[in-house]
Amino acid sequence: MRILISGTTGLVGTALIPKLEADGHEVIRLVRDKKLQGARQIHWSPENHQLDARLLEGCEVVIHLGGEGIASGRWTSARKKLLRDSRIKSTRLLAESVAKMNTKPHAFLCASAIGIYGDRDDAILDEHSSGGSDFLATLAQDWEAACLPAAAVGVRVIHLRFGVILSARGGALKKMLPIFRLGLGGVIGSGMQYMSWVSIDDVVHVIEWLLRHDEIDGPVNVVSPKPVMNRDFTRALSDALRRPTMLPVPGYVLRLLFGEMAVSTILASQHVYPAKLISNGYDFQHSELSAALRTLLLASPGERISKP
Repeated sequence: MRILISGTTGLVGTALIPKLEADGHEVIRLVRDKKLQGARQIHWSPENHQLDARLLEGCEVVIHLGGEGIASGRWTSARKKLLRDSRIKSTRLLAESVAKMNTKPHAFLCASAIGIYGDRDDAILDEHSSGGSDFLATLAQDWEAACLPAAAVGVRVIHLRFGVILSARGGALKKMLPIFRLGLGGVIGSGMQYMSWVSIDDVVHVIEWLLRHDEIDGPVNVVSPKPVMNRDFTRALSDALRRPTMLPVPGYVLRLLFGEMAVSTILASQHVYPAKLISNGYDFQHSELSAALRTLLLASPGERISKP
């Protein structure tokens, strides 16, 4: 298949593209630098609402993975605007461009997040659960709504509601590793908040699997079927690295440092279940956290699990 992808330099894009190409697919990259435009690269500028829909002709699948990092710092008014614009403007532009194509793609897969459910304590959440009302939940709802122009012309739209993606090469886990290797990792807040996680390997395989399952559309929770509490995650990562845990991080410290961002991400509890994947027969590569961590750490170049 000929597959158009945005966000190609991000955590998911850099893992997904080599797998797609190895499996014989032709990948076309959306790039923001006009100098990079070429045979397999198409220039676009979401900020300026610029994308020539004619250049998308022949693409059978569109995968949109772009967006500024949610947990990169305190959510000031300017930061919130950037988070919204980077997701909603780019998604709407791409969806509108898809709608203009003479030959529509088979599917439009767009990144989303389980943050759409809000902080829900220990309630089990699936794709039919209602959304939250905080900033992150509202952002995710508007993000998904920006796909409507593509859905309105009959394109199969899938909202990839990612949980915490685990990879030693990027994302949350990469940030944690230096601290935990020093034996300074610890429980965050109460440690009772649920973390709905997924390995980068499963993220890649889920996306490929969805391309083969035309019967699935709408939201899809891309998470392991076995979420864990933060205290259990802390223990599992410490065990994988064979390092002790020492310093719990009180919730009030995170609130002082990061404000609303900490409340909606680091301290929020989301017990999310991948109902659509399970009911349609997806076989997870990593459903158990401990095994997933060992595999991810061993597979990453330069990573070495310390011996006791």
